[in-house]
This record gives sequence, C-alpha cells and structure tokens, in this order.
Amino acid sequence: MPPRKVHDAALRGVLLEQTSRLVAEQGSAAVNVRAAATASGTSTSAVYALFGSREKLLAAVADEAVARFAAHLATAPITDDPAADLQTLGRAYRRSALDDPHFYRVMFDPGPARLPAVGGDETTFGVLQRVVQRCIDAGLTRTGHNDATRMASTLWALVHGQLQLELAGLGAPTEAARAAAFDAAMQDIWLGLARR
Repeated sequence: MPPRKVHDAALRGVLLEQTSRLVAEQGSAAVNVRAAATASGTSTSAVYALFGSREKLLAAVADEAVARFAAHLATAPITDDPAADLQTLGRAYRRSALDDPHFYRVMFDPGPARLPAVGGDETTFGVLQRVVQRCIDAGLTRTGHNDATRMASTLWALVHGQLQLELAGLGAPTEAARAAAFDAAMQDIWLGLARR
C-alpha cells in the first residue's frame, strides 16, 4: 500500500468541515488559516498547499455549502402536483439544515460564503422559484399572487425562519414532533398563498 499523502482529499474534506464550523460559530471575518489548521489537526502549510490562501479556503467552504444544499434540493422529485412539490422541497430544505448545520449557516454568513443573490442561482433559489411558477401557472395561488420571485422570496424567508427556531433548540422535544411542526408550518404558509 502506498504511503498516505499528507495533503490529500481526506484532509481537504476535514479542512472544509472544520472551517465550516468555525464560520458558523464565529463568522468568516474571524476565521484565519491558523485557526482552520488547528481545528483540523494539521499545519498552516497544509492549508496553503491545498487551498493557496485564506480567501480560497473560505471560497471552497462556500462552494461546498452551496453544493450540499443544492444536492439536498435535487432529491425533491418533480411531480404533476406543484403544491405537493413545494412541501417536498421544504422538507429537503429542512433536511439540508439538519444534516449539514454548519454548512447551512455558512450560506448566510455575510462574508464570501453568502448564497447567490435571490434569483441568481438555478440550483438553489431557482429551484424554489420554478415550483412557485408552476403553482401560479396551475392557478393554485390567490388572485394577484403572480410574481414567482416575490412569492418564492416570501416562502424562503418563512421556512428559513422556522428552521432558525428549530436549530436554536426552540422546537418540539422530539424529531418526530419537530418534523410534524415543520410540515404544519409549511401547510399554513401555503394556505396563506393558495386560492380558496
């Protein structure tokens, strides 16, 4: 068996994971190469060998965060029922936050890891926007609710707020109860937009 390379893909993954934790806990402005190296059990030279600079490390963490988020959203199937698809997409959003809480928080850091601007990314916000547009096209939304970007922004804000409460430990005591509460909140949000 060949000797393990010091600066391999496994170490890169550890650095991304640990740096995401640092960004989530302290904000990207507080993260430096030494802190990332120490948290990852490696040297600053390994960080520079793998990423080249602090800025490139943070950019890689941001890319990983968005990629993980997009991968979760991609698991939500597209069906003939856009209203049901919204619920499924909401669950995928929640699963992303619970499976990768540090990377989820990275996406909302004001530094280089920030999510692309609303409407600016086809694999994240664009996924939600398209499902909302399908709801509008199917006549499922209230009269006057015909701006997919605006409606998607509202849905995103409400679902994100619900998740922030849950991640802060302000939800129900069990996972089953938290999942049910999330589904109920999604249903309430939809009823506020749906045609009656």
